[in-house]
Amino acid sequence: MKGTIVHEGPGSLHIKTRYRRHLSIGEADQLQYALLAVDGVQDVKVFDRSGSVLIRYTGEREAVICGYAAFSFERVPAGLVPAHTGRELERKYWERMVNKLAGRVLRRFLLPGIVRRVITLVRAVPYVGKGLKALWQRRLDVGVLDAVSISAALWMGDYSTASAVIFLLDIGGILEEWTYKKSVDDLARSMSLNVSKVWRLKDGREEWTPIGQIAAGDRVRVDMGSTIPLDGTVAEGEAMVNQAALTGEAVPVRKGEGATVFAGTVVTEGSLVIRVREVLGNTKYDQIIHMIESSQKMKSSLQEKADHLADKLVPYTLAAFPLTWALTGSLTKAMSVLMVDFSCALKLSTPIAVLSAMREARSYQLTVKGGRFMENFARADTIVFDKTGTITRAMPSVAAVIPFEDYEADEMLRMAACLEEHFPHSMANAVVQRAEEKQLLHEEMHAKVHYIVAHGIASEVNGQPVVIGSWHFVFEDEGVAIRDGDREKVEGLAPEYSYLYLGIGGRLAAAIAIADPIRAGVPALIQGLRSHGFRQVVMMTGDSEKTARAIAAAAGIDAYHSEVLPEHKADFIMEEKAKGRIVVMVGDGINDSPALSEADVGVAIREGADIACEVADITLSQNNLESLITLKEISDGLLRRTQSNYHFIVGWNSAVVIGGVLGIFAPGTAALLHNLSTIYIGVHSMENLLEK
Repeated sequence: MKGTIVHEGPGSLHIKTRYRRHLSIGEADQLQYALLAVDGVQDVKVFDRSGSVLIRYTGEREAVICGYAAFSFERVPAGLVPAHTGRELERKYWERMVNKLAGRVLRRFLLPGIVRRVITLVRAVPYVGKGLKALWQRRLDVGVLDAVSISAALWMGDYSTASAVIFLLDIGGILEEWTYKKSVDDLARSMSLNVSKVWRLKDGREEWTPIGQIAAGDRVRVDMGSTIPLDGTVAEGEAMVNQAALTGEAVPVRKGEGATVFAGTVVTEGSLVIRVREVLGNTKYDQIIHMIESSQKMKSSLQEKADHLADKLVPYTLAAFPLTWALTGSLTKAMSVLMVDFSCALKLSTPIAVLSAMREARSYQLTVKGGRFMENFARADTIVFDKTGTITRAMPSVAAVIPFEDYEADEMLRMAACLEEHFPHSMANAVVQRAEEKQLLHEEMHAKVHYIVAHGIASEVNGQPVVIGSWHFVFEDEGVAIRDGDREKVEGLAPEYSYLYLGIGGRLAAAIAIADPIRAGVPALIQGLRSHGFRQVVMMTGDSEKTARAIAAAAGIDAYHSEVLPEHKADFIMEEKAKGRIVVMVGDGINDSPALSEADVGVAIREGADIACEVADITLSQNNLESLITLKEISDGLLRRTQSNYHFIVGWNSAVVIGGVLGIFAPGTAALLHNLSTIYIGVHSMENLLEK
């Protein structure tokens, strides 16, 4: 596409397109997302009204210019632009603002006075009605203040002041609504950009298929612990489904054949085959918007405090009106008091600050499900880590496969991968990856698989029972026997590895050694968490005492618990909470779910089990534990911002009230200053808390 470079700086280009003078919303979005796909481009802003584009980049200048020149509206790939980009929302509120300003100017200069008075009376009706309704319901809120101020101006015959007050209230309402909806929209769009794969049933086989290739009518299998990826109808199977993300229901519900299931919910027990009704992109955004706007998790104590303080101040403002009138004898000065209410800015700034902090966290690949979790994270003093896949490397590797009896190592690895691929966990992923590296392809060779939390998997192959999992599960729970000639071999297994044991037909068939070193940077992370206010750092694992002690020492963790089951992790967290501590739990597996749910803040790693991410309050999408420090800094910044907002709102509006009482500010000026402060605090609350 042709264009002219109108300005250029280090790492930036401002280009005026020669396609046409103005771009439509759709064209602007297409150009923006096409340029964002160019290597080296960091940020793109397309100004549709002026037909220009601002590009910031870190790569080669020539590559950026070539990317722009190669763009064509006729060759935009399908699916490049998300269904919701935010541009339409901004256009909507911009047009409302322009129409409101234009209407006031036209009325003021083109209409006779009597007509303007009639229009003012008509426009006053909704505000007066809202105030009367609040009084009828025995509520004293900002609606009552607005109604009293407008009614007082009309009673004095000051239609100009009444019109100005209504106009400023309208403008303030539009800006407040826009700032809130923009915050929600930004957060929802950042949370909805997820990509994954699903098991598609085709021609009697299961295929691991990118979700973008799934069409309406396809059948997909969802096993226990996995997220339902798309809306659809249950074609086969029966399961318990956790729908808390959409409905808020704490208890999973039963779903059988013919039942409707929704994307974003999680299968907690059983397995389903779903016939897809909605393809990718048609459901997720709206679900997240609904979750953000309706979930009680969004209601942090910060917001509750702001709402309570705002409502508490309204009666004092109302009482100040007759008192000022009586003391000064001036209705104009008394009205200046009514023009200022503290509740607007208090009720607006806190939710916007919370939404903005959640959106900023998402820019660091941190998905936060509600404001109260950031508040709890900021105030937490205890953090508990799972070991495998959390403290240790996210992708442990298979060091060796030790076969027993007459089995071959590769065949045992093939069977293990076939079982483990249905229940993603860091150790399971290691087995599957090693089989892929050795090109050990397979068709499903087993019957229905059953996952036993924190233990292992049980199934059947060729009519024989097959189990894979921990020592406790395989040998103690399932009673798998070790051939006498193999006992010395088992006892001689290298102690530096963790092991998965595979049993076939009641006898040990193989041991899979898993190398699981700690993540790089974990010691620095632990030290950083302590410096940011965590007084107690704990590691919990199902591994042996020897392994746990070695890992804890290498990570710099003082307290650890070994050979624990999922319920033991949850019990420990309950005990700590009973001592008055605020506890964060970090984990990645199905076995961590009880502890994640019990903690004040549950943090899951995205590459772990889907059910862990569903239960958790915060998800680390980047699989980067260092982002916990970033999360702590954003959470601390959120608390500081809300506190500074309180001080500014109370200080500014108190000064305006005093100025009105002293006659420095007329009612219209007081209303303008109040609305300007509300707009400022709303916009300020949308700014990032951290410097990138």
